Amino acid sequence: MKIFPSLSLISKISIPILIISITLQLPIFPQQSKLSKGVNYISEFIASDYFKDLSKSNTDLALVDTIYLRAVHFKNYDYSEALLALTFAAIPYRKVPIRIPLLNIRLKYPLTSAGDSVFHIKNQNLPKELYLDTPTGDYGDKDKLAHFFGSAYISYISKIFDLGNLIGYFVESFEQKFKVQSAADPRDMRTNNLGQFFGRILKRNKSVLPSQVFIIHNMQFIIINL
Repeated sequence: MKIFPSLSLISKISIPILIISITLQLPIFPQQSKLSKGVNYISEFIASDYFKDLSKSNTDLALVDTIYLRAVHFKNYDYSEALLALTFAAIPYRKVPIRIPLLNIRLKYPLTSAGDSVFHIKNQNLPKELYLDTPTGDYGDKDKLAHFFGSAYISYISKIFDLGNLIGYFVESFEQKFKVQSAADPRDMRTNNLGQFFGRILKRNKSVLPSQVFIIHNMQFIIINL
């Protein structure tokens, strides 16, 4: 049984994540090796037997908090580095396909990821039930964690104004022109917004946890659908 969707659906990866990835390939960003170390550490933790045992007695939102706190501790409480490493550790794909307009060239852009064996086990263990309306099945919302932490990272490092909102508006136009996907996914955009919210709060309150943001949203979902 296939746990993850076909290559055509892999193209639904968040543009904020793609932008971060491309930026990190530039020579002016020497933290690439530091990012790889963080991604490997977090991926190995999610792939571990210890984490699998935790999943038997904890909710998926509690597991998200555990992953987040592990990353923060590993990065010595450098929250921007932790969010960046979490973003790429949570991506369940190795490459994202892009078709460049006019030239009609299709590329498979490589993303920072762990080794093969760890990568596949990590993908199986990723928390998948984040929302009350999470789709049923083995996949659920596993791809949404990368959206959440990627948007949180962009908002957290924004000094003058929140780039998260700007990039959010940029997503639909970019995706349509570069054929990353035919239209912006509303569930992705919802998660991007929650990630931006988390990043903004984190600037002022380092004790906030990802689960608290998801729980607030889920409570609003209940009220709206009563």
